[in-house]
Amino acid sequence: MAPAGKRGSQFIADAMLGSLARKLRALGFDTQYYRSGYDAGMIEEASDSGRVILTSDRSLATRANAKGVAAILLTGRTDAERLGAAARGAVHLRTPMVRGDPLCSICNGELQKVPKGDIAGEVPPSVSARHRLFFRCTSCGHVYWRGSHWKKLMALARRLEGT
Repeated sequence: MAPAGKRGSQFIADAMLGSLARKLRALGFDTQYYRSGYDAGMIEEASDSGRVILTSDRSLATRANAKGVAAILLTGRTDAERLGAAARGAVHLRTPMVRGDPLCSICNGELQKVPKGDIAGEVPPSVSARHRLFFRCTSCGHVYWRGSHWKKLMALARRLEGT
């Protein structure tokens, strides 16, 4: 197994933020997605793991902060707006957002570069023909490449840096 990559800031995103959690992972932020469960369980998990809660639920953010657990209330409707709110909230908490190596957007696992020949049959032939660089998640095995979605994510990352 390859050595561990650089991990970024650690978050836990509530169930309403699945799309944002996937983008944060791809951008290099270690983001746990709390799909289901009670708010108290999420607060406890964040406290135990040292993660900052990301939520659009005002009462969850208030309860977490009252228990001494860092939480950022995200405003906005789009992921870009919410990402900006996360960056501003992190500054307010004096915990700047630090990007690490990109992570698997599905499971938060580490990505490892793989030879093009190793992904034969796992990606469409047109993708294989257009790209040379591929990555595989060391946890779930999903294969990634830097296509048009990657370019959109990098545009989002530039907006984050300008926040």
